[in-house]
Amino acid sequence: MRAKYSHQGKLFKDKRQFARRKTSKSQTPARMKPEIAPALKSVLAGIGRPVAAPFVPDDFQLRALEQIKKNDCLVIAPTGSGKTWIAREAIVSTIEKGGRAWYASPLKALSNSKWLEFGLHFDAQNVGIITGDTKENTEAPIIVGTTEILRNQLYDAMHQGLDLNFDLVILDEAHFLGDPDRGVVWEEIMIYLPARVNLLLLSATIGNGEEIAGWLESIRGKKCAVIREEKRPVPLYPLFLHPSGCIFPFLEGEGKRVTPAVVEFLKDNKSTRRAGRSMPDYAGIIRVLEGFNLLPAIFFLKSRAECDTALNCRKSLTPLNNHEKLNNDLAEMLYRFPYLEKHRQLKALKSAGIAAHHGGQLPAWKLLVEEMMSRGNLRVIFATSTIAAGVNFPARTIVLFNSDLFNGHDFSPLTATEFRQMTGRAGRRGQDKIGFMLTVAGKFMDLAHIKRMLFSAPEDIESRIKNDFAMVLNLLLSQTPDDVKKIFDKSFAAYQQDRRKDASASASKLWHDFLRHLRFLRQEGFVDDSGRLTEDGHWATRLRLDYPLLVAQCLRENIFPQDDEKMLAAIVAVFAYDRDDEINIVIKDMPPRLHSSLRKINLALKPLIQRLRTAGFATAKFYPSPGVAMHFWAQGRAWDEVVKLTGIAEGDMATLVLRTADNLRQIASLKDTHPVIAACAQKARELILREPVLFL
Repeated sequence: MRAKYSHQGKLFKDKRQFARRKTSKSQTPARMKPEIAPALKSVLAGIGRPVAAPFVPDDFQLRALEQIKKNDCLVIAPTGSGKTWIAREAIVSTIEKGGRAWYASPLKALSNSKWLEFGLHFDAQNVGIITGDTKENTEAPIIVGTTEILRNQLYDAMHQGLDLNFDLVILDEAHFLGDPDRGVVWEEIMIYLPARVNLLLLSATIGNGEEIAGWLESIRGKKCAVIREEKRPVPLYPLFLHPSGCIFPFLEGEGKRVTPAVVEFLKDNKSTRRAGRSMPDYAGIIRVLEGFNLLPAIFFLKSRAECDTALNCRKSLTPLNNHEKLNNDLAEMLYRFPYLEKHRQLKALKSAGIAAHHGGQLPAWKLLVEEMMSRGNLRVIFATSTIAAGVNFPARTIVLFNSDLFNGHDFSPLTATEFRQMTGRAGRRGQDKIGFMLTVAGKFMDLAHIKRMLFSAPEDIESRIKNDFAMVLNLLLSQTPDDVKKIFDKSFAAYQQDRRKDASASASKLWHDFLRHLRFLRQEGFVDDSGRLTEDGHWATRLRLDYPLLVAQCLRENIFPQDDEKMLAAIVAVFAYDRDDEINIVIKDMPPRLHSSLRKINLALKPLIQRLRTAGFATAKFYPSPGVAMHFWAQGRAWDEVVKLTGIAEGDMATLVLRTADNLRQIASLKDTHPVIAACAQKARELILREPVLFL
């Protein structure tokens, strides 16, 4: 976008004046008299903080709290409407009766955040945390952790014939039930959870809540109340930014049709092409927003690289007014995370109050950015869409530059669920009377699609249950194959197929796929002819990772290094890496012993991988470069040096360390059957879990 922006962010009354603005070459934006479109004048005048008032729960919150005391409950309400209040009060009610509560979230970062939040609210001694990286106060009456850990605890409870020692389970971000990769974990929890334990589901974006509740009632034998709240706590007002720098209302006529400015732009294909030729003028947009008191804002951008590049706009921004408060708050955060004092993006945050937030950054940096935004110290965060899920720091305005989203494979139009997650960040409860969504014209912005999303309900959730070897092994700990068939009959997939008059199709498909896994496990000696786990099968159940059979085979053949924790960390990293090869290391830089070990493992696993392929199972491609990166880190090299040598993004390297540590933790759990390698794995884990990766 090459257009110049007025520092005052001028708005124009109608199309005629807008046309004069486009054609007049004698007037510059700085000389023009600022005017505001009548439709926006009253809206912008309404910006400000609502009058402080004592907290009074909304009706939907009280209804949900009443239901969860005696039943299951699914709460579907907009972001920021107070779902966490319901969770906290439900926990209080449970604790007062001498019970225990489990709060599960999809993200480790969100679990860490809730652990800290609940520790302040309930006192730290009453709150514990269990994730792949952290275990603290595990006998506390309140446990916070990831859904995968809760699912694993249910596996263990079923195996030991014990009842889960909790009275309330809260599943936050319950729409993850429909996640293609991880939804199976949510579904397993709902199937395995004892009916005695009340289940509270929280989400902002579920279309078919009644269907999910009906399924839960059918398998748990108790009521599941659905509490819906459609009203946003802070109303959303959509705006449109034309390439000229003019802001218009996006909708008119009681919000049912787009305004003439949008219509005119849609007709002018040349404008669309022109808008997409160059990088947006981020500094200009910030000045426009600042001129009309529309900050702070979250700018949603396409990629990590765009977020980082956008920070260059700091040179065109005026210094912050709240410098003293920012510096004081920043000093407090840097005291907690001293490593970040050298962060390359700290200058943009300090000088201009802008920051980037995405998966390529250190967890500690993202936490610092979130905290600085929550304390009102930032103008703008440049973020990828991942910020929309789980992270709780809304803004006055969210800015959309694209109407599509990268889904991990390619770009596809925003779904209604994704759109609601993003726009849910607009408007801060207790701080804003109005939240704004600003759509920016550009090459990847389909304004017609945005209009559709404004009036679209969240999509229905489909079952994502599927078999994998870790799931099959763990079910066989406590279930016979016939029992497993009954479990599949209780799946959400079977329930949905039944409602669609195809009663047995989904459960039958799951069952036949289970039998395929079972046959392979029997062939490999993990299951006997009667469908029971062998000795190898029993210890392999503890390998709850992506490739349990491959890791188990390495343990069987005793080919993992047992006397070198650095080398073991490097080798396990190869199994833990879950991305395409994005690490810039050439083979000649690989330590000879690591090269030899990986070659030995490759030769040992080749027959098993071939048997897996012959049986129709997908096998991942393994890259040696994550092993080299982890070997550098395990040697004790400085973090900056490792990142520079490998070319990997800091966030991706941190994720690799954490995933490797989690894999090592599971190998370390085999101390009764593989004591030597288990001890080496524990040492390797302790070696790699250090700052700046581990910071809590």
